[in-house]
Amino acid sequence: MVNFLLFLSVLLSINLISQLPFPTYAISSCNGPCRTLNDCAGQLICINGNCNDDPDIGTHICSGGPPQSNCQPSGTLTCRGQSYPQYRCSPSVTSSTPARLTLNDFSEGGDGGGPSECDDQYHSNSERIVALSTGWFNQGSRCLKMIRITANNGKSVTAKVVDECDSVNGCDAEHAGQPPCKNNIVDGSSAVWDALGLDKNQGVTDVTWSMA
Repeated sequence: MVNFLLFLSVLLSINLISQLPFPTYAISSCNGPCRTLNDCAGQLICINGNCNDDPDIGTHICSGGPPQSNCQPSGTLTCRGQSYPQYRCSPSVTSSTPARLTLNDFSEGGDGGGPSECDDQYHSNSERIVALSTGWFNQGSRCLKMIRITANNGKSVTAKVVDECDSVNGCDAEHAGQPPCKNNIVDGSSAVWDALGLDKNQGVTDVTWSMA
């Protein structure tokens, strides 16, 4: 009789366990559980099942160290007889991150070079889209996500991240012969500049941005 009750107890336990949902992972912050890069928030990376600072781009979010704004060049690239710094990191992302807005042509044959990295497509400049410097692009973790850009005139607009403004590589056909981007660039389409009421002849201006 005891063995029969034990057998029933084991069967009941197995049945209850089989009905439990499989574990899922929400977007985690520091030391939260993760299985892939997409499970970690912001510029964090999944290391041994936990979200943590990315050693490759020098984040100090979880360690409480100095912000990324102190990041140093990782090397130099010589292009047309001139040397350009290469960056794998960008300033820390906050609710109002200072940046330089530049103007980019995302269409085929435009100054963006190859197709956008996030979807392998060219885009019309009537779309409100941007490319982010390598550190902010963060290995594609912000691909197809919306950011909010605010100009000094007080106007703001949301735009979709579709590409990387490469801060490491450049001066080749893939980058339309352009040198590496600086590490604080939001490279916007004509539509972004128009929505912000900015003069596209400037080509570059100060803005702030955040995740939308």
